[in-house]
Amino acid sequence: MPNTDHPYLEVAAICRQYGATLVAVSKTRTLREIENIYQMGQRIFAENRVQELLAKAPVMPRDIEWHLIGHLQTNKVRSLLPYVNCIQSLDRFSLWETIEEEASRISKPVRCLLQIKVAQEETKFGWDYNELIDVLESIPTQEFTFVRLEGIMGMASLTEDTAQVRQEMRQLRTYFDQLKAKYFAQQPEFTTVSMGMSGDYLIALEEGSTMVRIGSLLFP
Repeated sequence: MPNTDHPYLEVAAICRQYGATLVAVSKTRTLREIENIYQMGQRIFAENRVQELLAKAPVMPRDIEWHLIGHLQTNKVRSLLPYVNCIQSLDRFSLWETIEEEASRISKPVRCLLQIKVAQEETKFGWDYNELIDVLESIPTQEFTFVRLEGIMGMASLTEDTAQVRQEMRQLRTYFDQLKAKYFAQQPEFTTVSMGMSGDYLIALEEGSTMVRIGSLLFP
């Protein structure tokens, strides 16, 4: 029987209240730790590094949905695609092209999120919003038949200033609404706003997140 006091169950219940999807970030976690959360009902897990995802996915239950949330190098796409269900870190056009090419090679559609940068840190990856708009205006995205865009992903600044975090998340939600209205109105699958992690997921849910990526809170 699962431990009813386990923090996973509390976080999962909060996500259900908001109608949001919980993604368990399992980076650095052992197979036993992942299995424990799996037995409580979690089926979506995420890794930051391709190598770690490739080590875990083949030996874990087949009904797990694996997401990649870390920066993805183009030379890692081919090895990743057979095991990944969703790439949340689509952050540049060259990667978009590579995913399309490799996915078409194996005839596997790949769900992706457009990672948009709203944080102040220079170390954060993601599209500049205006550059993304330029790409969407100039490239016929319908030609990319294997990259299935389902929404956006972003990270707020790592700061104790909750007002700044809230403003950045509100901005990300606004970007989603603008993109949905202008470019993806005819794509019913474009519904995901992936924002919020262990330290700020409650703010994210309040600001319209539909998917949160939680790691340390779930693995006490």
